Amino acid sequence: MENKHTIVACIPAFEEEASIAKVVARARKHVDKVVVVDDGSKDDTGLIAEAMGAVVLRHERNLGYGAAIRSCFNSARDLNADILVTLDADGQHDPDQIPRMVEPIRKGLADVVVGSRFLGGSSKTEAPRYRQAGIRVLTRFTEAASRTEFTDAQSGFRAYGRKAIGEIVPTEQGMGVSVEILMKAVEHKLRILEVPVTVKYKRLETSTHNPLYHALDVLASVIKFTSIRHPLVFYG
Repeated sequence: MENKHTIVACIPAFEEEASIAKVVARARKHVDKVVVVDDGSKDDTGLIAEAMGAVVLRHERNLGYGAAIRSCFNSARDLNADILVTLDADGQHDPDQIPRMVEPIRKGLADVVVGSRFLGGSSKTEAPRYRQAGIRVLTRFTEAASRTEFTDAQSGFRAYGRKAIGEIVPTEQGMGVSVEILMKAVEHKLRILEVPVTVKYKRLETSTHNPLYHALDVLASVIKFTSIRHPLVFYG
């Protein structure tokens, strides 16, 4: 692979033994190293990932998506990565779209790239209508809190350049980390770009994240960060 940048794909995973092998195998075609953060799985997720050639970081117990993403950033720094790509372990994200995600960073056009399910219209996504509605609501809240426009603030398919890897230190434990990272990127004046991606939902509706809990978790993070960083706006 011709590449002047060291690219690391990091995959948070919790009990995804049915899908992790395929995701790792396909991701390895486009990156220099694949890291799987096994967030306290009781099944063979970590064992299978290692057999497929991934480096596996294990949490002794399930700490949450935010903690797994924090381990991704720590791993990228330890590996001296130029670009970090995060994607889900359940097969929703297409690893063959990794080149599309990293290209703006390689060209010096962005520090953070978000794979949007909605660029080009909602017809591009398989997401059920209730999920589309929820994502759009949470995105509007994120826009208001960060004062930055997004089409898909909840996408976990992202790429981060060296500057972002060095400056963003996630602290949220749960799903609110998606908002936290974008708000910190804005705070550090990092260049954020969205690119269109396709996301699979059919036959993948076994997510361990309850949609209502997910939404409340994200909203709590939005409220917290807004009250801390923009108290006059929040309390006004």
